[in-house]
Amino acid sequence: MENCTRVTQFLLLGLTQMEGLKGILFVLFLFIYSVTLMGNLGMITLIHTNSQLHTPMYFFLSVLSFIDSSFTTVDTPRLLESFLTSGQSISFVGCMVQMALMTLHGTAECLLLAIMAYDRFAAICRPLLYHNIVSQHLCVLLVMFTYTASVANSALLTGYIFKLPYCGPNIINHYYCDIPAVLHLAVSYAYILVTIYRMRSLKAQSKASSTCASHLTVTCLYYSTITFMYAQPSSLSSMEQNKVVSVFYTIVIPMLNPLIYSLRNKDVKAALKRRCLGKVPS
Repeated sequence: MENCTRVTQFLLLGLTQMEGLKGILFVLFLFIYSVTLMGNLGMITLIHTNSQLHTPMYFFLSVLSFIDSSFTTVDTPRLLESFLTSGQSISFVGCMVQMALMTLHGTAECLLLAIMAYDRFAAICRPLLYHNIVSQHLCVLLVMFTYTASVANSALLTGYIFKLPYCGPNIINHYYCDIPAVLHLAVSYAYILVTIYRMRSLKAQSKASSTCASHLTVTCLYYSTITFMYAQPSSLSSMEQNKVVSVFYTIVIPMLNPLIYSLRNKDVKAALKRRCLGKVPS
């Protein structure tokens, strides 16, 4: 290894090598990226400008929207650039920074989804103690913990990966610098669903279900794609599949999250109507 010439840059092959598809995919992902930014930034603005949405659930939702916006911004612009060029090079340091940011935001999203599940658990299963359990101070601490743990995890994994010697091939069969690692979290909704089932009032059941249905949908989408990507055996075909699946959880899901939460939430829809009509929220 003493005579090894260290790699100073990597070549990203991109999502596809089919020239006929690149123009169509560029337009498609540019549209998705635009909708993602508008949806998530719009959700953040809506939540912070409406006092009726200043609750723990919407506070966490605004943080999730920020993470989604940042997550997709790390890799989507480079993906769009890859559709306009035949090959993309990225420096060794640039690859390390991109991997660190992707790991940071991926970890943060996993942790925040788990925290949001705890928030819904407290709201459904401990309604009388909810405001005492999930206080504003606790919400801030949980978000601080999320980012602290995410930075630590990102630094540890990225530092370990880039301490390895890189002296051979420098071609990465992907459109961004990814690593075969994922943070597995088990979020159980069993107790929440049992609590809802035991409610005697159909109206109460319906209201309780609506408060966690959106989060359950988002959680299932995010964790199922990551599990599929990292739990399957390693092979040449799985590498091609991973590129497609990674598009879903790094680009498509961040676009879907604000749509899922807004379309299934009466408070968000009401706040959006008030803002569009120019009425000042009380």
